[in-house]
Amino acid sequence: MKNLKMSIVAILLLAVSFTNAQEKEKMNHDHGDMKMDHSKMTTMKSDVKAEVILSDYFNLKDALVGDDTKKAAQAGSKLVASLKAFDAGSYSKEEKEELADIIEDAIEHAEHISESAIDHQREHFKTLSKDITDLVAITGTKSTLYEQFCPMYDKGSAWLSTSNEVKNPYYGSKMLKCGKVQKTIQ
Repeated sequence: MKNLKMSIVAILLLAVSFTNAQEKEKMNHDHGDMKMDHSKMTTMKSDVKAEVILSDYFNLKDALVGDDTKKAAQAGSKLVASLKAFDAGSYSKEEKEELADIIEDAIEHAEHISESAIDHQREHFKTLSKDITDLVAITGTKSTLYEQFCPMYDKGSAWLSTSNEVKNPYYGSKMLKCGKVQKTIQ
């Protein structure tokens, strides 16, 4: 019954959002000679390349949770490719500059992960997680994400997850449940 109620609420929210979007579009399209420049529109919640980056990041996180150095290295390589493929063309000048810095740093950490032992992979994953969190703050996401935090790894370390269930990528099987959800990102 709870799932049914949640589904109904979700459908109603989608309907309201869709209706509001249609009204905005209608209002913006034809006000006299003012035309809407579609090339300048940013698509906050639907950046496909950012979603690919997130998917690759989560595969890397899961490999670290599973204590799998080889899979983590492969996921790191794949993440490097998706980061390099990211196109910030639809963002503002300030966002482009910030995204360029984030991507450059994230690529460096993903490259280290792709060629390191698991302890070193986890060290770089900490900074990479900060980069990906910063990226999501600009690009948005179509998913609900959970920023989780382990107080014990390196004086406290955060990571993103698609689940609110804590599975610690910094300690893996040693302390799988160490941590807590500190923020929900929608």
